[in-house]
Amino acid sequence: MTDHQLEAALACSFLAGLPPEVTRELQAEGELADYPAGTTVYRPGSPPQAALVVGGLIRVYLTSPEGRQVTVRYARPGDVLGIAVLVGGPAGTGVQAMEPSSLFRISARVLTAAARRDPRVSWAIAEELNRRLYEVLEQTAVNAFGSVRQRVAAHLLDLASTGQRPDRRLAARVSQQELADAAGSVREVVARVLRDFRVAGIVATAADQVVILDATRLYAESAGPAGL
Repeated sequence: MTDHQLEAALACSFLAGLPPEVTRELQAEGELADYPAGTTVYRPGSPPQAALVVGGLIRVYLTSPEGRQVTVRYARPGDVLGIAVLVGGPAGTGVQAMEPSSLFRISARVLTAAARRDPRVSWAIAEELNRRLYEVLEQTAVNAFGSVRQRVAAHLLDLASTGQRPDRRLAARVSQQELADAAGSVREVVARVLRDFRVAGIVATAADQVVILDATRLYAESAGPAGL
């Protein structure tokens, strides 16, 4: 990952609005880390960490006692992970790289110390937490009220990421009928959605399997105002 990519990610993150001396210290104390697709970056209950997404696509999820997973958030370049756990302590969320991804680890010590002494930093963190809350609410609305296209895209990402292994291709083992049942639709409508995704080069289909060729574009299909 190049310095230019790191600078670009910083520039579109909330960190760009911090006092320049704080941003410089965070850059000096931080470090870049690369993760293959399928890597678990953060496990539930691990010590609090924060990181800036520099490249790739990151999934944040919750796991039930039975092992089922539900996605809480997808993070792209410019998004910052872990601000909530810096404030509230370890959380029951996991973090997974959906694509080969790069993260810039942020010093929790530097950021929390700056927040305690400078109200500008505290307010920036509060604004970031508010944005994350609204993002979770929007994701909930898409899951509940989104179009069939949105729900199919979201379900494919969830299914594929649950069984993903490092350096393996991202694929969801599911039939069109199972997708239709999960999306609350009928097989014919789901078949048209998958055909559109296939023509666009987002997925490839086989018997009882959908291979995700471009996770970032599939995520974009799942996002947006619910019901559109």
